[in-house]
Amino acid sequence: MRTKQINLALILLALSMLSLLVVQSFQLYSKYDQKKKELSSEILAFQNQIAFKHEKAEDYRRYMQIINKDFSVQYQDILKSEFQSLTSSNASVSVSDTLIINNGKREKYLVIRGQAYDSLTGVTTEQKVLAKNFQEIKDVFSKDASILPGRDSSSLSLQLNQQAVQQIFKKAKYINEMMLEAFKDNVLKSPQERIDAIFLDSIISFEIKKERLPEDFTFCVFDANNKAVSFEEASDKYREMKVNTSFEKVKLFPSNPINETLYLQLNFPKQNQFLIKEMKGSIFGSVLVVCIVLAALVFMIKTIVEQKKLSELKAGLVSNMTHEFKTPISTIALACEALKDPDVIGPENTAQIGPYLNMIQQENKRLENLVENILQNSLLEKKDLIWEGGPIQLVPVCERIINNAKFRVDSGKYKIDFEYDGDFIQIQAQESHLRSVVANLLENAIKYSLEPAEIKLTLKQNAESVVLILSDKGIGIKKEHLNKIFDNLYRVPTGDIHDVKGFGLGLNYVKKVCDGYGWQLNVKSTFGKGTTFEIKMNI
Repeated sequence: MRTKQINLALILLALSMLSLLVVQSFQLYSKYDQKKKELSSEILAFQNQIAFKHEKAEDYRRYMQIINKDFSVQYQDILKSEFQSLTSSNASVSVSDTLIINNGKREKYLVIRGQAYDSLTGVTTEQKVLAKNFQEIKDVFSKDASILPGRDSSSLSLQLNQQAVQQIFKKAKYINEMMLEAFKDNVLKSPQERIDAIFLDSIISFEIKKERLPEDFTFCVFDANNKAVSFEEASDKYREMKVNTSFEKVKLFPSNPINETLYLQLNFPKQNQFLIKEMKGSIFGSVLVVCIVLAALVFMIKTIVEQKKLSELKAGLVSNMTHEFKTPISTIALACEALKDPDVIGPENTAQIGPYLNMIQQENKRLENLVENILQNSLLEKKDLIWEGGPIQLVPVCERIINNAKFRVDSGKYKIDFEYDGDFIQIQAQESHLRSVVANLLENAIKYSLEPAEIKLTLKQNAESVVLILSDKGIGIKKEHLNKIFDNLYRVPTGDIHDVKGFGLGLNYVKKVCDGYGWQLNVKSTFGKGTTFEIKMNI
């Protein structure tokens, strides 16, 4: 694996880990923000509940204070009755009859209508009551009521005596006076006199145990100017502080008909700890996911590093092996040349040994080319090749490569044509690289050509580039294989052709050299008709 690829993989893994952390953090923050809003709503509802209960408790306390004042016993009883049940009193009552179907039966009922006066509100409303007989009518009203009979029920009337009427108005007068005094007294009192901070704290402490809220809290009472009210006696929970904008304040006496200017606000110092505790399941899940992914990334990085070491070890081994192969290959080549000398083997053995020597030379040359390709690929993997070079004359280089190919193959089976635009065609490159490129393309064309093969090498020159074209009329390449032929160790399936040799290194080397010099490499192929390689080289 290349160093750049490994570094890129490590960077991508690091970015993936960072992205995961960002996503998990965002999700946790979103959930925390949602929980915080829900808690704020719960706190606001709880504050309203506390204000309502506190107001009811204060109303009862004021009622008891009024009752315990020095009024006469009869008016104390009247006041108690009024508070406990706001009884409606009737100045005059009329009675009529009506028929009502009840369970399929027609029954006669008496309808009692009268004016009801509410002594607290001063409002008179019409009331209606149904009764079956006159005794029920009498029971509805006081014992002082009298029934005046008439010719029929529709003309009946029920009236209260004068004494009862005077009693009712006297009752209303005292009720109104006492309630007015109570409200007047309530308005004139200071917040410190109206509110018992310790009592308010007890209500909050008692109610908060029933709710799913933080148990650690503080509270404060503010006036209309957002100034905290100071109490001589207050609990540890009471704090004279500024209004906390994180929570809403509520009216301490929400039902007071007088414009109320006192407000209550609860504060929870350990709100964040409470929310985190509520989210411990989500936090644990996110941490677990991150740990699992981190472990996987560490394992992948470790694997990549190990693969890099193996790749470097393989490249070193291949390089050493190819260098070691070159020595016996050279020795075999020298031995073949020596055996071709008639003075060495004798004239009588030349004809007999000659064909075998040619065979040894051909195979040795093939082995030499293979070793050279492996070595060059190894150098490309390690990026040890130098891409800068001097001017190269392409025509002579290509002629030598074609002649060597013709020497190795039967001239009767292969026809190699070479066409070029003039003798002086020059590029800037390493000659060894160019030789390897042309030789590999030619070798590939020979491998995948059917006999008799027709191969054509063409050089075209223009003002900016030199175009090398090598075409054959061989078996061609299917479309699904065209994008893979330049991969390392990839060989195109050849069907019934079993004599194609090689390791799939040649075209991979050609692609790497072209990429190294910035040459444009294109391939066109029609299956069953042939293949054309085109290299556009910069001058």
